[in-house]
Amino acid sequence: MIGRKPIIAAALTIAVSYFAYPYFTLYRLGQAIRSGDATTLESLVDWHSVREGIKEDICDFVVDQPPEVKAGNQLPAFGAGFVRGIAMNAVDSKVTPEALAGMGQAPQAQEVRGAAVRVTWAFFGSPTEFVVDISPPGEVAPIRLQMNLRDGAWMVTRVWLPAELLTQANKRT
Repeated sequence: MIGRKPIIAAALTIAVSYFAYPYFTLYRLGQAIRSGDATTLESLVDWHSVREGIKEDICDFVVDQPPEVKAGNQLPAFGAGFVRGIAMNAVDSKVTPEALAGMGQAPQAQEVRGAAVRVTWAFFGSPTEFVVDISPPGEVAPIRLQMNLRDGAWMVTRVWLPAELLTQANKRT
């Protein structure tokens, strides 16, 4: 009986650490954004995967518009492809650790500290996948983050932006 207690304690410690680790990573991510630490952001986010996912969402949003919008046929196929190309370049240049770090340091970010980003839902999708919904101040729909366990570290690998943010991004391009 005495030999089992250390094994049970070790197993319990490992289990608690495993379940707490993605939440700790979220905390580190938030601290890095607030402090403008681009180096930490670089290590916590797979930027290539995140950019590719956002590009995919933008393409889906442009191509899969509602029928009433397509009926107007405002942009021919060449025009839609041109807009997609511009959007892709914008994602590559704007979705970077430096840009995210700068957003945390922007004056408007300082004003909304009291109404900070809230985690509205977070749980494991699988043993190596953790999904989080966050609600920024003033946004109705949450932003969904997917984190994957890679080489013993949790990393953000995918971000789904709500339709309102995609619409805003589409208007700016």
